[in-house]
Amino acid sequence: MTAIAGPDRTHFRVRAPRAESVWLCLFDGTSEQRIAMTRDGQDWVLDLAGDMSGARYGFRADGVWAPERGSWFDPAKLLVDPHAIELDRRFAFHPDLSAFGVDTERHVPRAIVPPPLPEVAPQPPLFVPGGLIYELNVRGFTMLHPDVPPELRGTVAALAHPAVIAHFRKLHVSAIELMPIVAWIDERHLPALGLTNAWGYNPVALMALDPRICPGGVAELRETVAKLREAGIGVLLDLVFNHTGESDVLGPVISLRGLDNGAYAHAPDGTLINDTGCGNTLDFANPAVRVLTIDALRHFVRHCGVDGFRFDLAPVLARGPGFDAQAPIFAEIAADPWLADRVLIAEPWDIGPQGYQLGRFPENWLEWNDVFRDDVRRFWRGEGPVHDGAVNDGAVGIGALATRMAGSADLFGPCADHACRSINFVAAHDGFTLADMLAFAHRHNWANGEDNRDGHGDNHSWNNGAEGPSADPAVQARRQLYARALLGTLFLSAGSIMLTAGDEFGRSQQGNNNAYCQDNPITWIDWSARDLALEAHVAALGAWRAAQTAATMARFPDDGTWLALEGAPMDVVRWEDPNTAGVQWRDADGARGWRIDRAQRIAEPLVRPPAA
Repeated sequence: MTAIAGPDRTHFRVRAPRAESVWLCLFDGTSEQRIAMTRDGQDWVLDLAGDMSGARYGFRADGVWAPERGSWFDPAKLLVDPHAIELDRRFAFHPDLSAFGVDTERHVPRAIVPPPLPEVAPQPPLFVPGGLIYELNVRGFTMLHPDVPPELRGTVAALAHPAVIAHFRKLHVSAIELMPIVAWIDERHLPALGLTNAWGYNPVALMALDPRICPGGVAELRETVAKLREAGIGVLLDLVFNHTGESDVLGPVISLRGLDNGAYAHAPDGTLINDTGCGNTLDFANPAVRVLTIDALRHFVRHCGVDGFRFDLAPVLARGPGFDAQAPIFAEIAADPWLADRVLIAEPWDIGPQGYQLGRFPENWLEWNDVFRDDVRRFWRGEGPVHDGAVNDGAVGIGALATRMAGSADLFGPCADHACRSINFVAAHDGFTLADMLAFAHRHNWANGEDNRDGHGDNHSWNNGAEGPSADPAVQARRQLYARALLGTLFLSAGSIMLTAGDEFGRSQQGNNNAYCQDNPITWIDWSARDLALEAHVAALGAWRAAQTAATMARFPDDGTWLALEGAPMDVVRWEDPNTAGVQWRDADGARGWRIDRAQRIAEPLVRPPAA
C-alpha cells in the first residue's frame, strides 16, 4: 500500500525509478499543496505528521519527456497512485490527459488515504470445481430490477438485496463472477460517439473500486461478499492485469505512464507491445508489475473476503515477452498465504504471439473452454433436416460433443479421479447472448458507432428462420427448443459451468455481440421481459446438478456406459456417423445420466435407466 496512516504519522511511498523529482499533492477542496518527496532507491518517500486517513492525494513527477524513448514525465500531469484502493470520483476521458504541458488537475480523481482496514477471517472458498458460476455486470444487472430500491440499483450493494439473492439461490448458483469493478476510463473514441465503457475492461487504478458502482468503497464490497456468503454464494472478481486505460502512445498520462513507464512491455525498438488489442501490455517480466498484481489480489481477499479471481487475457501474466507455463507469477500466487487456496480462472488467450494457451495453465487453475462453447453451438446448429436457417460451417458430430460433455480430456486430460479444469459455457459477456445466438445469424452492432465492423464476425449462431425478433410461432418454438437444448447440454456437462446473467430467461442485446459501450437498456437486464418458463427450466437443471454435488459433476468416471438413443451400445460406426442424432450416458450405478437428441432438440438428465 502506498499511503499508510498511523496514529502519529502517515507514510507515502511511490515507485518512479527514472523520475528526477516527485511531489505528493494534497487536496483540500480545490486547493492543491505540493510537497517534494525524497528518493529511496527506485521509490520516492515522504512522512507527514498525524493520521491523515481520508485525505485526498495524488502525485506529480518530473524528468525527461521523450515518449519515443519510453519517458513520459510531465509535471503538469496529476497522477493517480497505482496502489490506491479508493478514489473520490470516476475517471473521465479528456484530450488534455494526453497533451504535454497541459495541467490535468481538474480531470483526474484523487486517491483517498485509507484508514487501517479490518481483515476478513480466512475461510475456504465456497466455490469448488463442478459448481455453477453466474457471470454478471454489476451495473446492468440491477438497473431495471423492480425489487431493488432505486438508490441501490447498479451498485455492488444491490447484489446483496434479498430478491437478488433469492434469484441466485433459485438457480443454485455456487458463485457470482463480477465483471470488472475497479476504476476504469472510457476509450478515447467513445465520448465523441456519446458512448461510455459499460463493461470495465479498461482499468487505470488496479486496486481502487469504481466509485459509481461501488460508492461505499471497500466496506461496501466486504459487506456484500459477507451477505452473499451467508447465503452460500461465493464471489469471484474478473480482473484486468493485461493492460491499462493509458492505452497506446496517443493515450492519457494518468498513473503508471507518468511514474514508471517500465511497467509496460516494449519491443527491442522501444515501441509498446500490443498483445491485448488495447495498445499497451503490462510487463510481467518486471517484478514491480507482479508485486502490484499480488498486492491487489491479496487486498481483495484479505479485506473483502472474495473466493477468487478470473483473469482477463491471462496469457499476459506469463509473458516476458513469450508465454511461459512456468512464469514466476504462478509460483508467487501459490506461495502467498492469502492466495494459495483461492479460485483462479484463466481466460487462456490473448492476441499476441502464441496467444492461445488453452490447457497450459497450472493444474490448480480453471480455464474458460471456448472449444466447448463452439463445439456445442455447432452440434446443435447441425445440418440437413435440422438446419433451421443456419449457415453451415461444418457440423460437429456426436463424438466431439461427447468429448466436451465428458470434461474435454483432449485439452485437460482425463478427469475420472480429479476435478476437471474446464469451465464450460455456451455464451459469455463477450459475444451474443444465448437468445440472440438463436435469433441472429449476423451481428448488429450499429449502435457502437463503428459501422458494424466491431465484434466477432463468426459466432456459430443461427436465426431459426428469421433475422431478429419474430412473431412466427414456428420460429419462436424452434428458438425455445434450442435454448433449452443448449442450456441442458451445459448443465449436464462435466467440469465447472458458467451461465451469463439473463441467459436463463432469454435476455437480448438486440443482436449486438460487442455491447461493451452500451450503458443503457441494450445491456441493462429487463426483468419485466423474462421468459419465466425458460427460467423455471434452468432452475430445474440447476437443482438436478446441485443434487449430484459439485464434486461429482467436476469429474467424469471412466466406467460409465454409452448407449445409442434406442438403447443399443454405441459402436465405432455410430460414433463416426455424422448423422447420429444423439447418445445416452449413464454412470456405473445408474444414479447419474443424461440423453442428447439433436433431432428432437433435447438435452435432459436421466436419473435412473428406464424400466425393462
